[in-house]
Amino acid sequence: MVDKAGGVQGQTVHPGKYARIERERRFLLAEAPEPSTATATRMITDRYLVGTRLRLRRAERSDGSCELKFTQKVSITWPGAIQGLITNTYLSSAEYDLLAVLPAAVLTKTRFSVPPLGVDVFDGTLQGLVLAEGEFTTDEEAQSFMPPPACVAEVTDDARFTGGRLVETSRQDLLQWLAEYGLHPATS
Repeated sequence: MVDKAGGVQGQTVHPGKYARIERERRFLLAEAPEPSTATATRMITDRYLVGTRLRLRRAERSDGSCELKFTQKVSITWPGAIQGLITNTYLSSAEYDLLAVLPAAVLTKTRFSVPPLGVDVFDGTLQGLVLAEGEFTTDEEAQSFMPPPACVAEVTDDARFTGGRLVETSRQDLLQWLAEYGLHPATS
């Protein structure tokens, strides 16, 4: 059984050689950025493996190349930019294909790199959701970051806007959550 602290009953994950601290801040945007402002664009498919804290990611770049990753994210209940611990393993196509047959909830989005942020524009049930994320190497860097004016609200501490939660979110719930922040995307 997986516990909230990030381990299999009685075990925990600690930062160090394999897992690193993930510092990020998340912001809601009212709309997607103009494509011309992006330095790179990727189509991302995340497969959240059922009953685990594991994610399989396929990121297709506009030049036709593809990045395949297997990720474990372990939440830590600290407020602010420290979101938890993250471990990434890069995969070959054969490794990805082997893992992709496992039961998973799927989330798709387009990521625009608009430095210093990555802006995710979601598809499917989450259409209308636009999230910007900034990743930081130190607490000081995260705390001093000033979001651009296009940011409607910071949702770093709102667990509803994490990938693991969004992948399970209904359209009705998403619209309600966005309305709490004054956002009303088209309902079609």
